[in-house]
Amino acid sequence: MSKMEMAVRNIVWMIILMVFSTAVAQAQDARIEISHLNRLADKASEIVEVELDEKLLQLAAKFLNTKNPQEARVKELVTGLKGVYVRVFEFDKPGEYLSSDIDSIRSQLRSPGWSKIVGVRSRKENENVDVHIKMVGDAVAGLAIIAAQPQELTFINIVGMVDLEKLRDLEGQFGIPKLDLDGMAKPKPRND
Repeated sequence: MSKMEMAVRNIVWMIILMVFSTAVAQAQDARIEISHLNRLADKASEIVEVELDEKLLQLAAKFLNTKNPQEARVKELVTGLKGVYVRVFEFDKPGEYLSSDIDSIRSQLRSPGWSKIVGVRSRKENENVDVHIKMVGDAVAGLAIIAAQPQELTFINIVGMVDLEKLRDLEGQFGIPKLDLDGMAKPKPRND
């Protein structure tokens, strides 16, 4: 291999490394600032708080049994993640959180790269669910879910390369509640 070919090869590898590190940095930008929600802890009757960075996720994944098909799928999904951040506040009565608490999160989700992919509104039950994804090229680099009910506020932020087809396997794992998004989006069968 000539010196010219070696130089071109090295330049190509440097470009590949730069693109990869840019994608990793943009995936990190998928973390949503939610520290303002901490003030709700004093009003809530029940709180779920999950803060798992990449190191803790990898440590937790070591305890998953790869012989169990569900745990094996969860372990595979977790390998591409940089963090899982969850807040669930349950209140004894409606009106304990403000719309501004949600609006500050939604404003972050209007930044470049984020797209709202699901919006479910129920006037009857006064429930709202929004699902947003952050894209980096053709890959999903982050996910954010806001589920607001009169007496419950749930926020989930998954940072890292997310396989949406496998994401359902994370429900019920690492403090992520089961949201039954399929059930909310589909009309319920009528009992005639």
